[in-house]
Amino acid sequence: MARKSTFVLAGLSLFTLGFAQSDTSADRISGSTGTTAANKQVYPLRTLKHDAFKPGEKLTYVVHYGIINAGEAVIELSETKQEVLGRKVWKAVGTGRSLGAFNAFYKVDDYLETNFDSQGVFPWVFSRRVSEGGYEFSQNYTYKQHRREVTTQRDSTYQVPPSVQDMLSAFYYARTIDFSTAKKGDVYTIDTFLDDEIWPLRMRYMGKETIKIRQGKFRCMKFQPVVQEGRIFKGNDDLNVWITDDGNRIPVLAQAKVLVGSIKMELSAYEGLVHPIAKE
Repeated sequence: MARKSTFVLAGLSLFTLGFAQSDTSADRISGSTGTTAANKQVYPLRTLKHDAFKPGEKLTYVVHYGIINAGEAVIELSETKQEVLGRKVWKAVGTGRSLGAFNAFYKVDDYLETNFDSQGVFPWVFSRRVSEGGYEFSQNYTYKQHRREVTTQRDSTYQVPPSVQDMLSAFYYARTIDFSTAKKGDVYTIDTFLDDEIWPLRMRYMGKETIKIRQGKFRCMKFQPVVQEGRIFKGNDDLNVWITDDGNRIPVLAQAKVLVGSIKMELSAYEGLVHPIAKE
């Protein structure tokens, strides 16, 4: 139920618009397995060379539902004084809120926070607070990446793949991928833990395009998240995401035709970018 929160998926996790469509489940560890911290295996942690983003970056998006300006989504990255296993931690916060007339029939007030490893771009702690149209829920996950485990707010522990992502850290990790040799049709997969299950996010590269939005023209790479047809989306062609064809690789535009209408999200403001943006 929680993963079908379309406003948050559209507004805050731009690369994760489609991963509510997958159906691969995680393996749950029973609390009575008898495994102790003393005999659990410790795995090496990933280190990535990346320079697509840095603390101080702030991205703002306007979300349209049909012809209505439905809301605003903001994603902001900051540095922290925290360290985990001697590694620095960065904090990203994503907020989504409904605007104007949309508040009258579907009020939205969403908050996502991930504290992720600055060297490996994988999460240590994730929290989610959702309030959409009277439906509310919260989630708190602790990622023990060196154990390849995630513990939820219910004290349930799950085995997960190495460097598994949460729905917000996946946004940053996707930007570390090198697309310089990508060919049309290539599919990229990111394992993400959501709603107590593994949801493989799959993105298909569709080539390069120059697109025009209210902020101007941008040189972009186009992607289609690979979805299961007939659930939220009619087909893969109904969901498209454009990211800048530069070192920042920030989403500029996302368009989705859902079963009950259409959602469009576009970049309205940006600051703190590492590289010059691919704007014409």
